[in-house]
Formats: sequence, C-alpha cells, structure tokens
Amino acid sequence: MANILDLDLEDEERLCNLGAALSSPARIQILKLLYYNSYNVAEIAAQLQIPTSSAALYIRSLENAGLINTVVQPGSRGSMKICSRKNDSININLTADNPDVSKLISISMPVGNFTDCKVSPSCGLASDVAFIGISDRPESFFLPERSSAQILWSASGYVEYKFPYQLPTNTPLERLMLTAEMCSEALNYKEDWQSDITIWIDGKECGTWHSPGDYGSRLGRLNPKWWRNGSTQYGKQVTLEITNDRCLINSEIASDMTLNDFSFSNANPITVRIGNKPDAKYVGGFNIFGEKFGDYEQNIIMSFVYHQHTKDRNHQ
Repeated sequence: MANILDLDLEDEERLCNLGAALSSPARIQILKLLYYNSYNVAEIAAQLQIPTSSAALYIRSLENAGLINTVVQPGSRGSMKICSRKNDSININLTADNPDVSKLISISMPVGNFTDCKVSPSCGLASDVAFIGISDRPESFFLPERSSAQILWSASGYVEYKFPYQLPTNTPLERLMLTAEMCSEALNYKEDWQSDITIWIDGKECGTWHSPGDYGSRLGRLNPKWWRNGSTQYGKQVTLEITNDRCLINSEIASDMTLNDFSFSNANPITVRIGNKPDAKYVGGFNIFGEKFGDYEQNIIMSFVYHQHTKDRNHQ
C-alpha cells in the first residue's frame, strides 16, 4: 500500500509549504534517511553532522508540508521525537477541479460474490468455463466456487450483495446508481415468461422492474462456446437511480424513495437484494449476467455521483 499526496493549484498554502520544505538539500537528505527507517531528532542530526537545533527546524518544516510523521516517545532523558516517512510520492495537478462537474466512483461486483441468497429450482450457476455444482440444487449456491460465477438463475427468491460505501467522509452523495443485466427465469427459456424483479437497498424496497421474458431465441453476444442452445442467452440492462428527489428504474419512476431515506456511511456496507417478492403478480424468477455472459460486458455496477474533490488518498 503506497501513500500518495495529491495536490492541485487550489492548495496554495500546502504547495508553498511543500516548496519551502524541498528547497533545502539538508531537508531532502532527511527524507532520504527515512526511506527505510525511523529516527529521532538527535539521530538525524548525528547522521547529517548538523546541530540538533537545525535538525529540529528542518523536521518541523517537513512535517508542516505533510511529508513526514512525528511521534513523541519517552527517552532516556525526557522525551524524544521519532520521525518516519508519511508519503511515498506526490502528485501535483496543475489544473483545478471544475465545481460544476460531478465526479463518479464505481464498484464492479461479480455476480457470484453474493453474501446471502434464497433460491429454488430451476436454479444454478456457471462460470465462463463450466457449470458450478449441480443445477437445480440450491446448495450449489454455497460452494466456494460461486465467486467465479458469470451467470446465475433461480425460479424465485433472491440474491444479496454488500457494496462498500466509497465516498470520502462528509462528502454529500448526489446520486446512487445500480446497473445489472437481468431477465426472467423459465425452464430452458421462454421469450414471454414475465417476472417482477424487485431491488432493495439496505432492506428498503426501491422499485420493481417488469421483465418481459427469459431470452433464448438467439445467442448472447458474450456467451462462451460451451453454453448450449436452448438455454437462457441474454438479458436487458436495468438501471436503478436514486437521487434527492426521485427513484427511477430505466428512467421511469419506480418508487417514492430518495437518498434522504438512507443513512449511508463508510462504517457500514450497502446491502443490495435482487429477486422476486413472494406476493408479486409475476413470480417468474431471475437471471443475472456477469461480464462474460449475455450482451453487456459488465458485472453488477454500483456508482456514486458526488461533487467534492478527494484529497490525500491511499493508492495501491
């Protein structure tokens, strides 16, 4: 895990502190000392053969610039300040953020990475190379191999996923979007097999998409060659969108839920459930497609739309 300090031209004071800290060869030598080890002020002074008072001033400048960490610990004679490297690299963006342009963070969730499910025959899973477990056996959904699934199907019930909330702390969310390729589930396939597929967010019903059928009359664009004819082939792309004043599915009003009905935070994942309500008019099951099945090269995508610029991120 590398720590990267991100700055742009709006960070005037921090840029000035950074420039001042890097303007002295002695301060740069201190950063070199801290490549692999931590030192106290006296040790740094000794290594560079400079007065301890000078070392303390240099360290304060590097600390103010956000380049090093310092921790005060007990020493043999009072306390001592331990110095260590804080960042591994610095990115300076020479253009500022446009406050009128929204930003977006997306998470791609493989269809097999569900955390809970309730399924019934006909049901099953498959990766891009083979079936997973035995079809029509609900226990196959709990095999470890389920994480490699590229398509899953069930005649009723639901699958549930957990998405991490990815916005920086205190950043207001403007829009939450969830996109997946889905269709109904009939034995083999049936083009006019209808199903009411509902989406819940954190246990709250957000809307229902009416699937017209289980599509199999032509091959899915991405399906592997071993996937047989006469089975489900592809679905429709379904997008749930929640804002501060509406909830839409494929651009049509889905419910009266808004972002104000949720309490998203970094401390708790967002739970997404996809499936059939037991009392739905059409309990016609569901297929969910991954990036290597169906017509759309994507997994289940959750997107966060916001405005605030993100600082001091950790990058791998």
